[in-house]
Amino acid sequence: MLNRRNLLKLTAAGGAAALFPWERVAAAGSPATGPAALAETADAAPFAQAMPVPRVLRPVRSTRSADFYRMRMKEADAEIVKGLTSRVRTYGGTFPGPTIRARSGREVVIRQTNGLTVPTAVHLHGGHVRSEHDGLPMDTIEPGDSRTYRYPNTQRASSLWYHDHAHHLEAENVFLGLHGTYLLSDREERRLPLPSGRYDIPLAIRDARVEADGTLRYTRPSDCPNMLVNGKERPYFEVAARKYRLRLYNACANRYLRLRFADGAEFTQIGSDGGLLAEPVGHTEVTLLGGERLDVVVDFARYRVGTSVVLENTGALPGERPEVMRFDVVRGTADRSRVPDRLAELPPVPRGTVERDFTLQTFPAMTINGRTYDPERADVVTRVGSSEVWTIRNVDTPVAPPDFHVWHSFHTHLVMFRVLERNGGPAGPTDAGLKDTVTLGPGESVKIAMTWGEYSGQYVFHCHQLGHSSGGQMGRIDVLP
Repeated sequence: MLNRRNLLKLTAAGGAAALFPWERVAAAGSPATGPAALAETADAAPFAQAMPVPRVLRPVRSTRSADFYRMRMKEADAEIVKGLTSRVRTYGGTFPGPTIRARSGREVVIRQTNGLTVPTAVHLHGGHVRSEHDGLPMDTIEPGDSRTYRYPNTQRASSLWYHDHAHHLEAENVFLGLHGTYLLSDREERRLPLPSGRYDIPLAIRDARVEADGTLRYTRPSDCPNMLVNGKERPYFEVAARKYRLRLYNACANRYLRLRFADGAEFTQIGSDGGLLAEPVGHTEVTLLGGERLDVVVDFARYRVGTSVVLENTGALPGERPEVMRFDVVRGTADRSRVPDRLAELPPVPRGTVERDFTLQTFPAMTINGRTYDPERADVVTRVGSSEVWTIRNVDTPVAPPDFHVWHSFHTHLVMFRVLERNGGPAGPTDAGLKDTVTLGPGESVKIAMTWGEYSGQYVFHCHQLGHSSGGQMGRIDVLP
């Protein structure tokens, strides 16, 4: 287990290059991470590979109330760029990890074995779980050891994901492959006539640097020109001329995404981090930062069979290709799905009786309220059932791209929150519904409200730019009974 002494030893040994904002490190000419240290990237033509849909993990056994799984974290080879072999860190040998399909009211129990050479901690992002099963950053699985995590699934349907959270290692571990999707459904969602089955597709979108020899290199995001979807470089995906439900995940360690269709077509948001919205919202472009999810419906019936449409990232840097993936409309089919005008009844917005303020900044150190993470210090002490309003400010100032290091992605464990305000005005277009992660550009502020429950114990809040949380932009929450 990582403790304070081992944490300091790891840092002193140079295993924490992620402690430093990549752009400032490069400007300083670091021999370890500066541009001169990087090999040439692979010559990767877009749309050379089909996009896989992550396999659904089968339980090793089931009871009347629970499904039991086993996973082994291990290194494996993956073909990220066509024709090249890359060594990656995996859950169960696949890149990304397999999908777990869970049902509300049925517990999921996963026995995780660490077959890697580094400590790990498995966090169910967005999961309402007891502290001992949350994958806290210091509560690690050492190489060769195993641990059982229990997820009660007592919350509403939502697009969750699981990923590594071992402190000082989380950014690198996630970048090298330790992430997978966790799709939780409930009766309310299944009653809706939304696209389902093979027309309900998770898209884990992330950047990478694949070098000419196939090496997947963890480095600053501005040196990561490859864009992966479900583990493949800018793939294509064959679709029917009908509606699809696409669950968009920003699985980047340190980068924001601005997603749109190249033809400007509108798509319909039906859900956020914490599940379905009250009613659908139309978009032509959305911004997602690390850890955020967006559940959308796209109607490919607007395109003729035999044509294609490209999903692109308008947040790509100059010199990077904007394409993320291509959808090829290959056949017609019947479609009885639709998006209802009303999707779900959301719980009331919490009325906070406690107010707190938090400031996030990158320089001169990665801090929240001027302090770096100390696992022995409680930064917030609250109680089960307490409703609170938090104001979070990004006090970093805008800079010219590449500017990923001055963006922040604020994430709370244990609870979903509601965004009340953005920059003193109404919440933004992608702030709707229940959230566990919220984007703050430089100079921005948000006001959020949450009710703590249903478990007591220790949890954390942090920036989900994982290089930032690796560097200490994180705080401890003690939830009292």
